[in-house]
Amino acid sequence: MLEDTIGKIEARIQNAEAIKEDRRRELLQLLATLKAEVAELSKTHGDQAQSIAGFTQLSAHEATRAEPDPQLLKLSLEGLASSTAGFKESHPRLVQIVNALSNTLSNLGI
Repeated sequence: MLEDTIGKIEARIQNAEAIKEDRRRELLQLLATLKAEVAELSKTHGDQAQSIAGFTQLSAHEATRAEPDPQLLKLSLEGLASSTAGFKESHPRLVQIVNALSNTLSNLGI
């Protein structure tokens, strides 16, 4: 299920015409790292891993819409940040990747 969700995010980013090539590469690299981190997390925290993947998918959707809604993007990114709450100590790399991904998605509309 996580593989499916991450795959859908990758496809959305690949097909988003509004994303410049350098940003696309950056996002795909971040997603590859996120995929590995979420897979590791899912071994012990399956529901939380699915939430992180789900909020990532929602955030990517909002950031890559033809006409992004800034409020919906903000809410989806807040959900993504909240989904990693409590993992700063046990999974610092995961939190770092989610933060970088959030910043990159947030800046797509600028």
